[in-house]
Amino acid sequence: MMKRAGRRRNIEADAERLQRLFRREVAHQVPLAEEAMGKQAAALLLQLDAACEAVADLGQATEEAFRAHPDAPIMLSFPGTGAQIGAPILAEIGDDRTRFAIAGGLKAYASAAPITRASGKRHYVGRRFVKNNRLNHVGHLWAFASLGGSSGADAHYRRRRAGGDWHMQALRHLFNRMLGQLHHCLLARVPFDEAIAFPSEPQAAVTATA
Repeated sequence: MMKRAGRRRNIEADAERLQRLFRREVAHQVPLAEEAMGKQAAALLLQLDAACEAVADLGQATEEAFRAHPDAPIMLSFPGTGAQIGAPILAEIGDDRTRFAIAGGLKAYASAAPITRASGKRHYVGRRFVKNNRLNHVGHLWAFASLGGSSGADAHYRRRRAGGDWHMQALRHLFNRMLGQLHHCLLARVPFDEAIAFPSEPQAAVTATA
């Protein structure tokens, strides 16, 4: 069962530990109450199995529909972007390329770009609270996933962290950068190019490790 759930390490040790736990003497309810609780647990497990099956079916249908879209090859060329991340991004930004004339509009819509207010000597830079929450959420997942698929994205994130950004700030800045690249690639109909997206990041990574 643990293998079916996706476990790969320490399976034998965990199985023995769980068996010892389940075989311990525990306090009992009266037999009738225990029977009723067992039937309730079995009914809940059936509902959980049905929900898991529905989620798997929905995921498969989502992936099939996304891969059939003409923008899918461009979006899948980006690091960290699979069908389950690319599909919600495409769903939220739409396929009308005139909707966002410039990348800044898309970044503001996703709350990837900061908001700036200036009045006299006062200057404020902060994150946006009015945004597309679904796009903002999947964007942070996308940025985090891209760290393992792009040396430039990883170097950019580490440079921001070294400069004082906390984790979510660095991810939001990376999401902002990636979203600008996505806007350009979708308009120009070209795939992601690491050398263009992060031209200076490899050098920054070398400097940081020197």
